[in-house]
Amino acid sequence: MSDALNIAKAQLLEPGGLDESALSRVLSRMMSPSVDEADLYFQLRRKEGWSLEDGIVKDGGHSLDRGVGLRAVSGEKTGFAYSDDIVLPALERASGMARAIASGGQSGSLQAWRAGGGQSLYQPLDPIESLAPAQKVALLQKVDAACRDQDSRIKKVNVSLNAQHEVVLIAGNDGRLVPDVRPLIRMSVVCIAEQDGRREQGMSGAGGRISMQAFMEGEEPMRLAREAARSALVNLEAVEAPAGTMPVVLGPGWPGVLLHEAIGHGLEGDFNRKGTSAFSGRIGERVASEYCTVVDDGTLSGRRGSLNVDDEGEQSNCTTLIENGILKGYMQDRMNARLMGQQSTGNGRRESYAHLPMPRMTNTYMQAGPHDPEEIIQSVDKGLYAVNFGGGQVDITSGKFVFSASEAYLIENGRITRPVKGATLVGNGPDVLTRVSMVGNDLELDRGIGVCGKDGQSVPVGVGQPTLRVDSLTVGGTG
Repeated sequence: MSDALNIAKAQLLEPGGLDESALSRVLSRMMSPSVDEADLYFQLRRKEGWSLEDGIVKDGGHSLDRGVGLRAVSGEKTGFAYSDDIVLPALERASGMARAIASGGQSGSLQAWRAGGGQSLYQPLDPIESLAPAQKVALLQKVDAACRDQDSRIKKVNVSLNAQHEVVLIAGNDGRLVPDVRPLIRMSVVCIAEQDGRREQGMSGAGGRISMQAFMEGEEPMRLAREAARSALVNLEAVEAPAGTMPVVLGPGWPGVLLHEAIGHGLEGDFNRKGTSAFSGRIGERVASEYCTVVDDGTLSGRRGSLNVDDEGEQSNCTTLIENGILKGYMQDRMNARLMGQQSTGNGRRESYAHLPMPRMTNTYMQAGPHDPEEIIQSVDKGLYAVNFGGGQVDITSGKFVFSASEAYLIENGRITRPVKGATLVGNGPDVLTRVSMVGNDLELDRGIGVCGKDGQSVPVGVGQPTLRVDSLTVGGTG
């Protein structure tokens, strides 16, 4: 963590002539007897993106954003200001605004600085600098060619590669001085297949908090090419999806996005403190079948949703949310945890220095169960097997959701048969969990593409699950 602290000071504090004593003065201006806590969130974020369309570079871009957010919290009230100019006069002006919003009064005391952090789930590297631009373009062209080599019906290919280098430093009135250097990369592949006048699309993607060179030298780019082409070709053969209430088997991995949206958001602390979640006040109650154990784990090495520390300087954790069907806890940031008489779970996240932190998921998944995936399929006489999802919507208060399946198949007489298109899953998150009768032993996490939106903020996340059977779910189809 000392390397990360040196990097953070060099890139965030030293250019503006700042040091720990300056941070102390700014935080002192923000404190008063009625202010519970105050913090500063410094951030530098560099982004680079390349996209290739039909073998030709369509776009190449680079951006740099740097600034600081200042927050003073008094009970449920928060004073917040931010500046993209990291110099002492700007911080002093913003600190006065933040305190004025939160409360008035005389300055309070500060604790001595202490370095925080300690986990090392990813290297403090800059993935943008790990490869030359020509090497990145060559990788995209290699993926493009691999897609086309799969089948002559692949007529159009889009490939994109994005990298991000983020440096943060959190300073709090309790002495927290916590750095983090966060690499992030993502590749996306889209193939369009054409046959007899019909056009269908297939997609794949992967990434994580790893170096671009390690990603390029691994098997993942070629796997993405094969997967996107395969998906497009499968959709060429798809028939209209059936409609009605039926058993639904969800495949492992990315289908965990349904769990994330329909259940995960309802287990975030702010919704439960305000009593607006379907899970509010239900700790200790059975909310799912005995086979369901759900965790939020920000400690998985190199994963897209993982964090050494959250955006309040708290170490990320593996938090058990549901254990064998019993609701065990919520995901918490510092403010909501304090107001609920609980501890932060390391889930305070924000999109940038210009946004307030709130309870957010990291990597949320259902743990493996006792059933063989083949046994689960064989248990269904007539139903749907959904293995990939597109967009969806959920109402946090009621738990109701609607999700579209981008790849799904009929299950007939215990066998996976024809692919279908146009299937949507309609249900209620808490209710669906009680209808899970079988959970597979094949837990998979997604490949590293998740983006979660909440209150206008987007953050990278991970999802996952094993194969599981929902005994009864409404399928909106086209057939």
